[in-house]
Amino acid sequence: MKRFALGGLVLAGIAVVAAASFAGVASAQSVKSAQASTPKNWSYDIKGGKRVPKSNRVANADGSWREELKQGPCVQLKEGTANGEVKITRRCD
Repeated sequence: MKRFALGGLVLAGIAVVAAASFAGVASAQSVKSAQASTPKNWSYDIKGGKRVPKSNRVANADGSWREELKQGPCVQLKEGTANGEVKITRRCD
């Protein structure tokens, strides 16, 4: 009877070690994928699991901002004032 109890304890210990090592590998893979970023030549970033267009946005201290967004051969300029007005200009070269 003692022999079966000891064998059961050994098998339970092996199962616990295997489960812990599997969980460690899975968490290491999720950390690695969270640190990955999109390549520089892509037209979007991934933030919060969603695609967000890449842009060069510059915000000023007074609340105004300017943003450049490339869309193929064209460039879209967005300029925002401190009081909320937005001006959009497209330029295709």
